[in-house]
Amino acid sequence: MLTKTKIYLSSPHMGGSEQKFVNEAFDTNWIAPLGPNVDGFEADIQNYLGNDSHVAVLSSGTAAIHLALQLLGVSKGDEVLCQSFTFSASANPIIYQGATPVFIDSESDTWNMSPELLEIAIIDRIEKNKKPKAIIAVHLYGMPYKAKQINAIAKKYDIPVVEDSAEALGSSYYNTACGTLSDIGILSFNGNKIITTSGGGALVTHHLELKNQAVFLATQARDNAPHYEHSSVGFNYRMSNVLAGIGRGQMEVLDKHVDARRANYNFYKTHLSNHSSISFLEEPEGFYSNRWLTCITTNSFELREAIRLNLLKEDIESRPLWKPMHMQPVFKDCLHFTDGTSETLFNKGLCLPSGSNLSQDDLNRILDIILKTPNL
Repeated sequence: MLTKTKIYLSSPHMGGSEQKFVNEAFDTNWIAPLGPNVDGFEADIQNYLGNDSHVAVLSSGTAAIHLALQLLGVSKGDEVLCQSFTFSASANPIIYQGATPVFIDSESDTWNMSPELLEIAIIDRIEKNKKPKAIIAVHLYGMPYKAKQINAIAKKYDIPVVEDSAEALGSSYYNTACGTLSDIGILSFNGNKIITTSGGGALVTHHLELKNQAVFLATQARDNAPHYEHSSVGFNYRMSNVLAGIGRGQMEVLDKHVDARRANYNFYKTHLSNHSSISFLEEPEGFYSNRWLTCITTNSFELREAIRLNLLKEDIESRPLWKPMHMQPVFKDCLHFTDGTSETLFNKGLCLPSGSNLSQDDLNRILDIILKTPNL
């Protein structure tokens, strides 16, 4: 008996050249966590991002955030302001450093960090002699955050910004690439991202010396000596030459992946936006989203769940929007400056299948099931 193929939320999508670079790594025995693919992948990303960027490729986006906080001197007892509406990997590295996260809610235009609540939080913490050491803002689902406002507030109070661009490679803000808009940017190449190296990430900076320091820390902080000498605590965070080869092949199809995901968004919007119970997140003027995931908001939790469960019955993966960090059990005791925006989005929002390898038949099948949902 034939069964329908499972449709994933966002599955890896190879372009064809990845195997060539991986084979070169095997043929030349560059299997160690350094080599020509690492150098080449970093150069490819730098050329793509522009804006005087310097890139260090690492084992994950989480590692990149951890190193960013390390480079900014975040340590035990410090507070770091972090977007609440995000994946836990944005916040966990704060804990790694012995620091404390303070969560900031979103605004409705982009679903990202609210500049108003950010400034309220900064003023509150300064008044209590707890000036934040850093800000972690996120380009959620590929939609840029309000960088001009966030950066202006950060500059006003002299607090550095870590730009979590894990979901936003290929997105831009007033024609400037996401990942290059702040003091330190980070990227992710996890299996579900717009391009993948299976597992991997990158740290992005405008300063070569900062990149070099990141690489130093990511390779166990080994001092320049004929023996193993260490004056600092380091980490095993460097990307392998084999995985970097996958990344080199993926960079060749990045723009095609962006085009495909934006086409997915346009398909869903064209066929669903005439239903008043469903709405889409539009791009503000000057914002360009890679549409990593197409997300909808519904008029109720019940409708959101009805759509999700109907898709699940047909072996189609969808997922509620991120559960805010201030609602997570692990962070239940953390201070937060919220107004209910992210909680509403979590309760009523759904991520639809958005892979760049979805076929038209896949999209039609998904749409047909959604349209059959009662009370749509």
